[in-house]
Amino acid sequence: MADSSFDIVSKIDRQEVDNALNQTVKEIGHRFDFKGTGAAISWSGQNNIEIKANSEERANAALDVFKEKVVKRGLSLKILDAGEPKLSGKEYRMLVSLKEGIDQENAKKLSKLIRDEGPKGVKAQIQGEELRVSSKKKDDLQEVISLLKGKDLDIALQFVNYR
Repeated sequence: MADSSFDIVSKIDRQEVDNALNQTVKEIGHRFDFKGTGAAISWSGQNNIEIKANSEERANAALDVFKEKVVKRGLSLKILDAGEPKLSGKEYRMLVSLKEGIDQENAKKLSKLIRDEGPKGVKAQIQGEELRVSSKKKDDLQEVISLLKGKDLDIALQFVNYR
């Protein structure tokens, strides 16, 4: 019998992030506490979002609104890596980068975690920015998924290609 397997990935649904961003732009434009603060949020390249405001508090408030929209769209806050607001001229700018993919360090941690705490006979292989987990028993794979969901990891994980 062939091994069953699934892949562990960390991908971002760009359309959902874009929708959350557009909702945030709309809310910032309508809310009274943002009137006259020059608060704005927009894409800055492929993987970054820039927040501008005339005070550090308004920049952080705009980030909070964005985080709220991201959660409402079913995305994990672990995909966001927000920097500190920096004064640039007369306004504060904050760069929020999106984290995607599993780097080698985290892949090794996940692999070790599966080896140490997972069921016997489960193999984990690092394949670029994803991790392939395979086993003869499908129940063992289910156990690995629940083990990883129960851990507080610093990256957002999705489980795909379940065979």
